[in-house]
Amino acid sequence: MSHQPVIDGFEFATAGATQEGTLPLSSFPRLQDVLVSNAGDVTYAIQGVHDERGRSSLRVSVRGSLQLRCQRCLGPLAHEVHADALLVLAASQAEIDAEPVGVDAPDRVVAGKEMAVRDLVEDELILTLPYAPRHEGCEAWPEAGDGGERAASPFAVLRSMMQRKH
Repeated sequence: MSHQPVIDGFEFATAGATQEGTLPLSSFPRLQDVLVSNAGDVTYAIQGVHDERGRSSLRVSVRGSLQLRCQRCLGPLAHEVHADALLVLAASQAEIDAEPVGVDAPDRVVAGKEMAVRDLVEDELILTLPYAPRHEGCEAWPEAGDGGERAASPFAVLRSMMQRKH
């Protein structure tokens, strides 16, 4: 496997550094189970910044298209990703846990000397995934071939079978 870029979180943020690049979808192991195809790339940009309270942070932007599976028809579904997140860095998990969580508060992450850029990008991709991806206006059940009526729902068939038993 090729060398994956890493950053020193606090140093990167303090310096106001920027890193941009492209990563193949095939390089994200946690995404593989939800993708219909891992062909293609995503582009990313990471910038070291400070939040409104002066804390060291990373602004992570991710762009790309993921091929997901529609949960109604099971066909491929293009999911466009345009994610921009502010990640406030912390020295430890205890520091994160000590601060109350607000609905509008930015996400917190533990900074390290070697933070894998691929993992930061993959986290943002995962956060954009819909719970149950489906096409807009997707027809869940195929049309019946001869009568033009919709095929019966499997639950309706089960209900009728249960009613016949009693």
